[in-house]
Amino acid sequence: MKPPSPPRGRPAPRAEIVVDLAAIRRNVTVLRDKVEGRQLMAVVKADGYGHGMVHAARAARAGGADWVGVAVLEEALELRRSGDTGRILAWLSVPGEDYREAVGAGLDLTAYTVAELDEICAAARSIGSPARVQLKVDTGLSRGGSSTGRTWSTLVAAAVAAEEEGVVRVTGIWSHFACSDEPDHPANDMQERAFRDALSVAERAGLSPEIRHLCNSAGALTRPSSWFDLVRCGIAAYGLSPIPGLATSAEIGLVPAMTVRARLALVKRIPSGSGVSYGHTYRTRKDTNIAVVPVGYGDGIPRHASSKAPVYAAGRARLIAGRVCMDQFVLDIDDDEAAAGETVVLFGTGEHGEPTAQDWATACQTISYEIVTRVGGRMTRRYVDSALDHEGRA
Repeated sequence: MKPPSPPRGRPAPRAEIVVDLAAIRRNVTVLRDKVEGRQLMAVVKADGYGHGMVHAARAARAGGADWVGVAVLEEALELRRSGDTGRILAWLSVPGEDYREAVGAGLDLTAYTVAELDEICAAARSIGSPARVQLKVDTGLSRGGSSTGRTWSTLVAAAVAAEEEGVVRVTGIWSHFACSDEPDHPANDMQERAFRDALSVAERAGLSPEIRHLCNSAGALTRPSSWFDLVRCGIAAYGLSPIPGLATSAEIGLVPAMTVRARLALVKRIPSGSGVSYGHTYRTRKDTNIAVVPVGYGDGIPRHASSKAPVYAAGRARLIAGRVCMDQFVLDIDDDEAAAGETVVLFGTGEHGEPTAQDWATACQTISYEIVTRVGGRMTRRYVDSALDHEGRA
C-alpha cells in the first residue's frame, strides 16, 4: 500500500489528514474473522476516533460490521440522518435528554439506572413506539453502568416491567473491561465472572436479550472466553494495536488508516548554538538547516511531543526540535536539503519509513487513541480508497 499522494489538479493543502477507507474495511474484516462468527460492533464515537464518523461507519459496514457504536445521542442521530439503517448503539446520556427522536429512529439506547430507563420509557410512550434498550452493568471499571447486587436487580426488574408493558425491548446487556490490554491482570477474570453473574440475574428475571457483550478491541484479540455474542472494536478498526506491548498492528494483521502530513512553511540555515522555539529548550550543536512545520497544538499536536515525537522529513525520521507552538513546530534536518512547500509526514502506516501513531504515543507517553482522536484543528481531512484508487474530500 503506497503512501497517499496529494489530489491531482488541486493545490496541496497546508496540512491534511488522509484516511484510507480500504484500511478500515480490511481491518474490520480481519477482526471479524478473528472472533469466529461473533457479531462485531465498530465503534465510531468522537468523530470516528478522528477519522470521520460517517465515512468510518460506512467503511466498517462494508467490511462486515453488524453494529456501529457511539457515545452520545447526537452521534447516533447523525449516523441515521446520513443514511445508516443498521443497528446503532449509543451509551452516554445525562438527565433530561430528549429521547423521542432516538426512539423513533430505532436506535439502541443504554440505561445505567432506573431513572434513565424511566426517561426512555416516557419518550416511547409519548411517540407510541417501543424503545430498544440495552442495560449496562458495571463489573469493575467503576465508571458508567449499574452497580452489581441489589442495584442491578432493581434495574433488571424495572426493565422486565417495561417489556411487559410493551414500551421497551431489552436488546442487550453489556459491560466494559478495565484492563484487557493487560491479559494477565486479575481484574479480567473478576470482571468476566461479575458479568456472567449479572447475566444470570437477568435470565432468572425473564430477560432474553439479543446480544451480550463485554469485549473491547483488546479483549477481542486476547480473551476468547469473553467474546459472548458480540465484540466492540474501536481503535483496532482503525488499524492501531490495542495491545502495543504485546503485538504491533502488523503482527495482528491491521493497517493504520490515518496519515497526517504537512507542507513545510520555511527552511533556513541557522548557526551553531542557536536556541530553537520557545524557551530555547533545544539548541543546535552546529550550523544546521531547520524546517518549520505549520501545525501545532491548535491543530491537536500534543505539546508533550516537544523534542520527542518523530516526523519523516527530507528522507528520514527526525525528532521535533524544541517546543511545539500553537501553530507550528520546528525540525532540525542537519545538512540535508529541503524546500518550503515540500511534504513531511507526521505519522502514517509505517510501511515507508514514516513514524506511526503508536510511535507518537510512545514518545508522548500516552496511547495511540489520543493521538489520532485529538489531531485535526485547521487541517483538511481527505478520504482515499487504496483498493479502488479513489479519492474524496470531507
